[in-house]
Amino acid sequence: MLIAQLTDLHVGAGRRLAYRKVDTARALENAVAHVEAMMPRPDVVLFTGDIGDLGTPDEYALVAEILKSLTIPYFMVPGNHDRRGPLRAAFADATPVAPGRDFVNYVVDDFDLRLIALDTLDEGKPGGVLQAEQLKWLRSVLADGDQKPSVIFMHHPPIVTGIAHMDAQKLETGADELAAIVSDHRDKVQAVLCGHVHRPIHTIWAGVPLIIGPSVAHQVALDLREDGPSAFVMEPPAMHLYVWDTDQKSLMTHLAYIDRFDGPHPFFGADGKLIV
Repeated sequence: MLIAQLTDLHVGAGRRLAYRKVDTARALENAVAHVEAMMPRPDVVLFTGDIGDLGTPDEYALVAEILKSLTIPYFMVPGNHDRRGPLRAAFADATPVAPGRDFVNYVVDDFDLRLIALDTLDEGKPGGVLQAEQLKWLRSVLADGDQKPSVIFMHHPPIVTGIAHMDAQKLETGADELAAIVSDHRDKVQAVLCGHVHRPIHTIWAGVPLIIGPSVAHQVALDLREDGPSAFVMEPPAMHLYVWDTDQKSLMTHLAYIDRFDGPHPFFGADGKLIV
């Protein structure tokens, strides 16, 4: 089984350039074309949040138009730049939430791996939250008797990466409880897949691999200083491809670069200073 992870699209309405530099709509088109051309083709694509940049219906309409070229099944969770209502309205099939539920939490059982979506959005705020009812839901899903190996995918990582301005907006509320649940079911949970940080990062957390995917549009600067400012850079756009070996019960991660790259380009940090 092959899983493609595309994350942090930040598509703006009217093809607005992010930071007046990055054509995020074009970046998504390139990513979709890359996935479609893969041999063998992925079985499913997971979008781990920040589908739009402001969470407006116009943004999601543009994303939906671009995704018409994607012939592979895909599923989504919201990021901090998204809004649940407009996202679910635009992508009902990709957010198959049970009737009556407010959060974009759901399970996909159509593949060799069980895909468990977790909604970490705290609307209007950059950091992530998992409410008590969501954690109760996750525990019930993992304890429901289904022995199929599972992958959890969500936007905010529950870890400290060392990139200070991103760590200030990680998953805070519910992170310890999530770690306890995952640890209790680490024989079943094969990995936790996240976005948000715009960099490829791998670690072991709660006894399982925790993997953060790179943005298909632009990257966060790799700055591990404690006072490192908020800064974005243009590095080669990329995605993660996960290979699940059913016989060996192992999940392998490949970093795949998307299209050609004409950078690097300078970027300005939050302090207005040029980052070379």
